Amino acid sequence: MNKKMNLTAVRPTIEALLGLKTTRETDYTVKPVEKVLTMAKLKFGEREQRVIDCDRVFMYNPDAIGEWMVEKHPEIFDPLMKKVDLSENLSSMFPPVTPVCFASMYSGLEPEQHGIMKYEKPVLKVNTVFEDLAAAGKKVAIVCTAGDSIAEIFKERPIDYFIYDDHNLCNLKALELIEQDNHDLIVLYNGNYDWAIHRFRPEGRRSLKELRANIETYCKLCDAIQKHWKAHNTVLFFSPDHGCHNSILPPGNHGKNIPKDMNIRHFYSFFAGKKDL
Repeated sequence: MNKKMNLTAVRPTIEALLGLKTTRETDYTVKPVEKVLTMAKLKFGEREQRVIDCDRVFMYNPDAIGEWMVEKHPEIFDPLMKKVDLSENLSSMFPPVTPVCFASMYSGLEPEQHGIMKYEKPVLKVNTVFEDLAAAGKKVAIVCTAGDSIAEIFKERPIDYFIYDDHNLCNLKALELIEQDNHDLIVLYNGNYDWAIHRFRPEGRRSLKELRANIETYCKLCDAIQKHWKAHNTVLFFSPDHGCHNSILPPGNHGKNIPKDMNIRHFYSFFAGKKDL
């Protein structure tokens, strides 16, 4: 049986969609999620030299949503399922904690290679997709909450940062950026479900409320992209970093090498723009 892909596959998938060919700091080739590239070719077609005709990627990163939650609560995920075209089961990184996972997601490297191997938030010193996109003339925006892992470990890149104290303000800014139509890659992080599970358990009333809010946010992003990015071919990702499990103190947690923490599912929506506009 083939080993399940992990989060290192995200970076090469973004690069392939946006037509980048970069050299990562690794002695092996990290493969992209081929199902995503195949679907993009079917939806968008190809330019010259077999480059996928995709010019926008939006990364929605809700924190701590494991595959087991998708399977156990299909009624919560039903609005999302109506918006997505494709899904893929992936493995988180070990340990499954936020800075380790996002460092791998956007560098394409294992923790031993990028250097973040526990819950800490140093500025990542290895190459990431962000600076390579910028070098290729692409505009990148990160929208996230102050002090979170994405805000800290991806500092000092030649990209646009929009940092707020509340995730709701982040979501409003992301919708505004879609309307302004200036960025080739937008990354939006929401840590509200992760915040809730540590206090109320993964399936606590408040936690499920925050999970529903993440699903609603994704649906709003879909609607905004369909409205404002009609001149672009776009792939929207729903890409959690890790899962979570019930514990005692705190009531919910993550960081163990167990299926509830390690198994995640990513979802993808494809929007074919009208190139003749």
